[in-house]
Amino acid sequence: MQIAAAGLTAFVRDIFVGEGCTPEEAERIGRYLVAANLTGHDSHGVIRVPRYVGWLREGEVVAGQAPEVVSDSPSFALVDAHYGFGQTAGPFATQLGIAKARQNGVAIVALRHAGHLGRIGEWAEQAAAAGLVSVHFVNVAGSLLVAPYGSVDRRFSTAPFAAGFPVAGAEPVILDFATSAVAEGKVLVASQGGKPLPEGVLIEPDGRLSRDPATLFGPIEGTPERDSRKGAGAIRAFGEHKGSGLALMCELLAGALTGSGTSGPGPKRFCNGMLSVYLTPEAFGSQDAVAAETRTYLDFFKGARAASPDGEVLLPGEPERRTRAQRLSEGVPLPDPVWATLIAAGRPHGLDGETYRG
Repeated sequence: MQIAAAGLTAFVRDIFVGEGCTPEEAERIGRYLVAANLTGHDSHGVIRVPRYVGWLREGEVVAGQAPEVVSDSPSFALVDAHYGFGQTAGPFATQLGIAKARQNGVAIVALRHAGHLGRIGEWAEQAAAAGLVSVHFVNVAGSLLVAPYGSVDRRFSTAPFAAGFPVAGAEPVILDFATSAVAEGKVLVASQGGKPLPEGVLIEPDGRLSRDPATLFGPIEGTPERDSRKGAGAIRAFGEHKGSGLALMCELLAGALTGSGTSGPGPKRFCNGMLSVYLTPEAFGSQDAVAAETRTYLDFFKGARAASPDGEVLLPGEPERRTRAQRLSEGVPLPDPVWATLIAAGRPHGLDGETYRG
């Protein structure tokens, strides 16, 4: 099925109003989750609603938490989200970094104890829209999902990384990926009738490679809920030792350094940590010179010959922008099992999901 973005956003908003969030926070949750769907990152979109509801009811994430700046200087801030929603903490930390960088040329913002921050590229896009370069390292405490290179044992979260670079007079370059071979959410999507996983992105305890979501979630037939603790296997790191090394740095920078906590060992409360660096291009010299060199190089990059006759060399961020335009026009596609979970989430609050389809 397909549903217009506005209707889907309103449905998610009303679910979280029903769950006790303020209308403003509920609107942010709906807007940012649907924004992930619009870019094609369905793994970080509305498929997350049942989990968010579960975390809220269990007290893992807390509604209405105001992020607190616990350490502050002209070019640095440490922000504690106090386990509030990432859709509240993420924009707060990003706007703080933008403001500090505009004043000082550079800023570092450490965010700890945030609820799920969603698609990290969102924060890189916001910084780029303000004219700033940004780099973001993220980890997930309490989320052991990924095996290091050469191992079958879980030792990492999916440890996302994102970076954004503004381009004068054009769209920014936005790089955004999990350091795992696939995001956990993509395994979730595949388990609920969405796009199948590529071969070999999961690994069984005996070292056999897999694409079966049951490797991560355990038996899934007839079970609407997905719990990665029930699976015996792991997600693999991308790029062999390279992705594994970058994931390790995300755990150290976003988890250990910020005080948010690493993914293990032992049971830990689920939260995101994020270490972000914000830079103003003019701090490095002539803004015109930076813009000219950037444009010249991107044209050179795009001018590379495609490997196939119908191929195209794309900049990071281009696929997402194309998908966003298409889905804003045609609607957000949702597998039937995902739509069913939204219907179920709305039912306790007297919400009829069909009325939001337009």
